[in-house]
Amino acid sequence: MSIQYRAVQWNRHKRIYDLLLVAGVVLFIAVFMIVGLTRWQGTAAAHPVTLLMRATSSCAITMLSIILMIGPAARLSPRFSPLLYNRRHFGVTMFLVALIHGAVAVFWYHGFGIVNPIVSVFTSNARYDSLSGFPFQPLGVLALAILFVMAATSHDFWLKNLTPTVWKTLHMLVYVAYALIVMHVTLGFLQDDVSWVYGALLGGTAVVIITLHLVTGVREWRRDSRDEGQAFGEGWIDVGSVDDIELNHAKVVVLRGCERIAVYRHADGISAISNVCAHQNGPLGEGRIVDGCVTCPWHGYQYLVHNGQSPPPYTEKIPTYDVRVEGRRILVNPEANPPGTEVTPASIPSETSGDRA
Repeated sequence: MSIQYRAVQWNRHKRIYDLLLVAGVVLFIAVFMIVGLTRWQGTAAAHPVTLLMRATSSCAITMLSIILMIGPAARLSPRFSPLLYNRRHFGVTMFLVALIHGAVAVFWYHGFGIVNPIVSVFTSNARYDSLSGFPFQPLGVLALAILFVMAATSHDFWLKNLTPTVWKTLHMLVYVAYALIVMHVTLGFLQDDVSWVYGALLGGTAVVIITLHLVTGVREWRRDSRDEGQAFGEGWIDVGSVDDIELNHAKVVVLRGCERIAVYRHADGISAISNVCAHQNGPLGEGRIVDGCVTCPWHGYQYLVHNGQSPPPYTEKIPTYDVRVEGRRILVNPEANPPGTEVTPASIPSETSGDRA
């Protein structure tokens, strides 16, 4: 992110992933269209354009639902973490499918009059005081606008220049977009008298997404309460025993009730760094040391454990913390050092010597 920008950082895995992704989208839409054209005929038949709109909307909302499940699933189990690597590719593809749906719908329903089609979307139905007749199409347009902003800023150029905090806040609008889409689809079902099966699937999916996020939130809150450091004296915090941490792994500890740090045990001793990756705020403490560097489990960004700096030529930096070991207890100074500050690792005393480090 700090060295150069490319439209897409292609590699073999990304090419395979994107080919499978596109093939899946095409297959989904094709099967939907074929089933719709062959099963419903005669007076129950739907126009091919209507089927295309339903196929693309169903595909897009399925993809968005999967995207929203990946985050909490990865928090609940590291087995899902690899799905995070290409989530932006998934998101941009989802937006393109939603854009096809939106463009076809606007053209089909608003493209043959004298009023600008976009203006017509917002003015053709003004029944905002009626639930049964509420204009659901503007909700879809607003959701699509949010998804466009997210797709347009998905590149690391924007992540770097907006700063990770602003970028992350902007992309949290995906939940607003999802809520708008749920309302858009639900009102469309009610007004078009579509089968209740679609509504049940949408509602069930929304319940699963909400449940996953709630379970993850409760789990994180309990873990923070359990792993909160204890005051030791002279401002130092006791964060646990050396023996609690596996070699080349970390223990995530909460300081002052909110700030998380990653306390790593490695060949040179004990070091503590911020738990927040400079890329997308990933949880560094859930990663491990690979080739001498702390490696973020979300996207593979790396940092030298003793100074919080990415190895050259990269320039990302994260805060470090002073550490010492007394007996087998790890003590951390809760005052963070400036990002990239060199800190000598605390040596681990022999279990039989009784020495202090």
